Amino acid sequence: MPNILRALAAICFSAAAATTHGAGFSFVEVPADAEAPALRGAVWYPCRAPTGQVHVGPMRIPGVEDCAMEGDHWPLVVFSHGSGGSFLGHHDTATALADAGFVVAAISHPGDNFQDLSRQGDLSVFESRPVDMRRLVDHMVGRWPARAKLAPGEIGFFGFSRGGYTGLVAIGAKPDFKVGLSLCPAVSARPICQQIRRNEQPRPPRRDARIKAAVIVDPLSFFTAEGLKQVNVPVQLWASAYGGDGVTPESVDTVRRHLPSPPDWNTPAKTVHFSYLAPCSPALAQAVPEICSDRPGFDRVAFHQSFNAKVLAFFRTQLSAAARPVQAAPPISR
Repeated sequence: MPNILRALAAICFSAAAATTHGAGFSFVEVPADAEAPALRGAVWYPCRAPTGQVHVGPMRIPGVEDCAMEGDHWPLVVFSHGSGGSFLGHHDTATALADAGFVVAAISHPGDNFQDLSRQGDLSVFESRPVDMRRLVDHMVGRWPARAKLAPGEIGFFGFSRGGYTGLVAIGAKPDFKVGLSLCPAVSARPICQQIRRNEQPRPPRRDARIKAAVIVDPLSFFTAEGLKQVNVPVQLWASAYGGDGVTPESVDTVRRHLPSPPDWNTPAKTVHFSYLAPCSPALAQAVPEICSDRPGFDRVAFHQSFNAKVLAFFRTQLSAAARPVQAAPPISR
């Protein structure tokens, strides 16, 4: 597990490999309040400026920083990353959506991101994650400077791994953390295992009724049939063929079988859990093969082109016909 955590941290140093043109990009911060810390991340949005690169620390991704937003009435999609990840873990998917006429907002979850793992093994993070996303939506529709350009009531959710758990809770699922005891050794010093055995329960989660559709990707599941019966929005559900990091094909299939309405179900061949992270640069693949290595014959770049297209098609269908494609300006010759 420590090697995997270091690998997850390194996703922030990945170079973009699968996108051909950028999108508008700006940093976002949701201010701290009396009960919760500040949330930091980024927003991707439609932009017609020529393709460029945005520098985020040592990382470079396609985009145009602080580009003037093109058009208006754009649907919003909020992103929740996996354990120990960051707001950049799915930057290629965010860019693809922004190029097609969506605004995407993503934050790094406090206490469960590559820079701060202080609550990664604590049950409290499963309470705070959905609250983080509610606060992000509050900020985007209530205080974000370009909020007037958002389509009212058109909000989607994208979540991977623990972010998939977060998304299911946001759309009405109720977790039963005893389901997670199967991931705990008989004798475990991990706080979360001890807390579950003591039957500690975070405060009951609140549905965010503003979310109209959700893409849930290889979710970490603490859900039974009873806990999923209140989900009543369209779901596109993805499972990896081989799982990983506590997620199994069987656990995701359990979610599929117990959702009240059949999801748009996808099980791509040869995928492992981390196949859903943005494609790795050659340097990153050599440095952290744990998150960059796929099964023989699997092409992550080609897969993400298909994956991003299906995610886009789902949100276009479920959120708004106003998600109009934005024609990017041609790249600057170098």
